Amino acid sequence: MIDGLYGIADAAWGDPVELGSRLAAAGCRIVQLRAKSLSDDTLLAAGRALRPRLHAHGARLIVNDRVHIAVACGADGVHLGQDDGRLDAARRALPAGAIIGRSTHTVQQVEDAQDADYLGFGPVFMTATKDTGYADRGLSALAEAVAVSQIPIVAIGGINLARLQAVRETGAQGWAVISAILDAGDLERAARAFISG
Repeated sequence: MIDGLYGIADAAWGDPVELGSRLAAAGCRIVQLRAKSLSDDTLLAAGRALRPRLHAHGARLIVNDRVHIAVACGADGVHLGQDDGRLDAARRALPAGAIIGRSTHTVQQVEDAQDADYLGFGPVFMTATKDTGYADRGLSALAEAVAVSQIPIVAIGGINLARLQAVRETGAQGWAVISAILDAGDLERAARAFISG
């Protein structure tokens, strides 16, 4: 399910349908639709447009935060922050087999969310992309999160190619990358670099 690059089609960088489609075309196999500022109707339309494009490349669609939108657009799953609702409620709302992820920032949060399918952990390094309210966790905390978790850990926060090998050495099964790909002049080339590791 989680193996390598976890792509994020963030509306803050442009049309999320186009961004997600390009990530999948480059070989990314899981793409999160992230659009915190979009209305439900606009996000739903984006999810409905993006889903078939991802599936055509063998990629899965994860909707950030909004379970009802994930259900309505037929997404493959949802990713929830610490304040975005209970995992068991999301499990009941989504169809059988749907993927549920949870953002975590401490080892205790990792231990408390083992009923998810995967966990995001970070920010590993300082990042300007999202204010989580937490200082950078560092590689040692990431390694500890991996060690205590029975489900896959996706590292997030400030990951670039220079840091990727160190992230992989912690045992993290995936790495979510936003600015190092979406700010690149050639998105597809940047994504492929993070896929090949």
